[in-house]
Amino acid sequence: MRRSALNLIGLLVAAFAVFPVVWMVSTSFKSTPEIFSGGPVPFPRDPTFAHYRTILTGDLIPGVTFVDFFVNSVLVAVATVLVSGLVALLAATAVARFRFRLRTSFLVMLLVVQMIPLEALVIPLFLMIQRLGLYDTLASLVLTYVGFSLPFAVWMLRGFVAAVPVELEEAAAIDGASRAQIFRRILLPLVAPGLAATSIFSFIVAWNELIFALTFLNDQTRYTLPVAMTFFFGRDDTAWGPVMAASTILTIPVLVFFLIVQRRMVGGLAAGALKG
Repeated sequence: MRRSALNLIGLLVAAFAVFPVVWMVSTSFKSTPEIFSGGPVPFPRDPTFAHYRTILTGDLIPGVTFVDFFVNSVLVAVATVLVSGLVALLAATAVARFRFRLRTSFLVMLLVVQMIPLEALVIPLFLMIQRLGLYDTLASLVLTYVGFSLPFAVWMLRGFVAAVPVELEEAAAIDGASRAQIFRRILLPLVAPGLAATSIFSFIVAWNELIFALTFLNDQTRYTLPVAMTFFFGRDDTAWGPVMAASTILTIPVLVFFLIVQRRMVGGLAAGALKG
């Protein structure tokens, strides 16, 4: 009875979490009249791809399609994952392997940074981006997203690096391996689960963020997908069909990326919890 009750609760929680996604995908296949007059029907009576054709073939702004915004988001997300993963691994290695003053304070500050609301940092970051000459570039978004991804990534990867026995590195050094070879052939493969776990976090941060993308970009051709989504919301009405179709497409890369790293991610989260 207890197991059955727990399974039932798990199914209810899963249904509660999946329902919005199912409703989003279902609405994307409904015609506009059915969306507004069909009532709360979970599945479309007459499925149509009209909304997908609208966003994939039409211009959201003159000369720029939804695909162009998609490419911008992919470039920003991939660059954020690569840069944040490399920098976080180097920082985590330094924190885990070396002893220096204020080491504990540095780790605590990583957590404190995560508590600051994003809205409070828009203006100072905007001024910094302007002074660096990166305003209205995708590099400004990559730099910002890397900064927000690093605290979590460094804190988590520190546990993985600390769990790797120092004797492995010392043995490799005795065999004549350089520091770069030790890092590439020994440390990197062993902390790969942690990199997978942190990469999904960095990817989601870069893929879904709106405020900084809307603030740091002026040229509409450089907009990312979250900003492009705002084009479907008007002052008097909202194109709910294209909104749901675009939201469905926006979700696919996250699911694909998660499926690619899910095994290492689950193992990495468990290992980090046990070895940290």
